[in-house]
Amino acid sequence: MDTYFAPAEKSKDDELNAEIGIVCRNPVMEGLLCSVSGLLAVLNEHRQMVALNDTFMQMLGIQDAQQAFGLRLGEAMECIHAHDEPGGCGTTKFCPTCGAAVAIVSSLTRDRPVERMCALSAEKGGKVVDIALLVRSYPTKIDGKTFLLLFLQDMTKEQQRAALERTFFHDVNNMLSSLVWASELLIQDSPSVLARNIYEASLRLQAEVAAQRCLSQNGSFTYQTVRHSVTPKQVLAELRAIFASHPAVQKKKIEFCEDCPAVSVNTELSLLLRVLCNMVINALEATGKEGVVRIWSERKGSLLSFMVWNAEEIPQAITLRIFQRNFSTKGQAGRGIGTFSMKLFGEKILGGQVTFSTSREQGTVFTCSLPLQEFTSPLK
Repeated sequence: MDTYFAPAEKSKDDELNAEIGIVCRNPVMEGLLCSVSGLLAVLNEHRQMVALNDTFMQMLGIQDAQQAFGLRLGEAMECIHAHDEPGGCGTTKFCPTCGAAVAIVSSLTRDRPVERMCALSAEKGGKVVDIALLVRSYPTKIDGKTFLLLFLQDMTKEQQRAALERTFFHDVNNMLSSLVWASELLIQDSPSVLARNIYEASLRLQAEVAAQRCLSQNGSFTYQTVRHSVTPKQVLAELRAIFASHPAVQKKKIEFCEDCPAVSVNTELSLLLRVLCNMVINALEATGKEGVVRIWSERKGSLLSFMVWNAEEIPQAITLRIFQRNFSTKGQAGRGIGTFSMKLFGEKILGGQVTFSTSREQGTVFTCSLPLQEFTSPLK
């Protein structure tokens, strides 16, 4: 029988029943099928299913595993190309580029685990649905016969989100580049305070989008900073403006210390403000009605430190995981990023230190410390 990729041959009925019996009677296989919570199937040398766990059955929408026995993965999952050739799944012209087919065939021929991402188009309820699967094929021997443990993870939502994020950031960056360029021309053609404000706002927005893209990349920190000399007085003035009408300040008070050290740091103001804003918002959320949050700056040796204080103590159990990504006391999806981003931007990107202290007597202080800008005499 012709094939574009994998052998078309299948086990005869008596051979298939014997292989099903071998797997079902094996205590290790039985334990795996009962204990693995993800999608798991066992294939024979001809890539046909001889066992699958309950989770896989639920995904396929079947009540009896017998309905899937003898089928190949694409046939069981209703791949739209599974029946393009008489040999079925693995033999069509689409199969050489199918991640699942490549993983299965490669692990059989090489006798080692192989993992691939599979983009599968399946027909569900009369509609074509795109499914992304992470497929890991693991060869094993039972009673002298080769079988494959097929572990699958549905990555559809993750892949869709990643694709949407890439498209969003690509399009927004293009629009922002045009906005920055246009605002630069506006300053040249019609210089004014308003034109300068528009230009600076466009730069801040561009930096904010770049920071958000960096935060969305799990472990890939590729943010390029644009640093300028900044004084603590400038930073506190920006914070005062941001929280002048912020909803988190309702029925609460923020006290800014006006006594700032006469020093400067070489940093990106937008990222520093992002770190400090998270500290202030966390402090406001922890503070009750009519409560006070205090913000000030200090010089500590070769560092300039910004401090945010509130009167509440953080419970000991929470302090152990305060900067861990996705950890939150709010119990809502999408939370647990604020304190993580403090560490990410404050330390990994700006090169500073982000710390905190907490006690019942002293309350809680979050601190962001940055190296002071070195002064070089023009006479040297």
